[in-house]
Amino acid sequence: MEITLIHKGRTYQVRLHQPEDISLPLIAGEHQVCAWYLPPAAMEPVRMGDWVGEVSSGAGVNFRNVYFNPHGHCTHTETCGHIAAEEFPVVRHFRDFFSFAQLVSITPEQRNGDAVISRAQLENACPDPEEALIIRTLPNVAAKKTRNYSNTNPAYMDADAAQWLREKGVKHLLIDTPSVDREEDGGKLLSHHAFWSYPEQPRIDCTITELVFVPDTTADGLYFMNLQVAAFMNDAAPSRPLLFTLHPLANV
Repeated sequence: MEITLIHKGRTYQVRLHQPEDISLPLIAGEHQVCAWYLPPAAMEPVRMGDWVGEVSSGAGVNFRNVYFNPHGHCTHTETCGHIAAEEFPVVRHFRDFFSFAQLVSITPEQRNGDAVISRAQLENACPDPEEALIIRTLPNVAAKKTRNYSNTNPAYMDADAAQWLREKGVKHLLIDTPSVDREEDGGKLLSHHAFWSYPEQPRIDCTITELVFVPDTTADGLYFMNLQVAAFMNDAAPSRPLLFTLHPLANV
């Protein structure tokens, strides 16, 4: 299936049957991404007396309980409810299911042992960012898909950079790290606060998506994005960002 879109005066063809999935799925056990000192996610068959909810044990269906945390076990999208006393469920406040998204690759700066994405780097990589911005940190290695990030001080974003994105009108920020903030920062979460302008003027319809993975074969540039988010009444929910290549057409 193909559709035609016009963006900033240019016409593009989008092939909806050719998406690029940049999410990390929820996987039970050790061979999955994990962060925030969590145990591995688990998927276990329901047990009721002698009945076990899995076909391999004789049941007619597989019927499993799933134990996980969206912030630490998979790609997830969160609202400012993540840092607010008020409830801002992602299912209620996220509505931009389709948007134009810009993908940029950035090698974080080294600061006293930390890897930090700075405002200057963002200004250089995307001086006029789209409504959605995807950041791929370099080096980009396949181990990101199964890494246990706990106690590793992963790359994060400087608060000034997050504020600049807000000022430039970025509504949906996607990144391949566990957080836009430092792993241990005393609970300040300065970049989360700066991006959402919380508590001064909360941007309750804006989101941060963390733990994506963008393969090297996906080039930096402009894409059409479908951000699929599970219907959780929670500050965060598992999500599946799909990128579609924009094929330029001659304007008529």
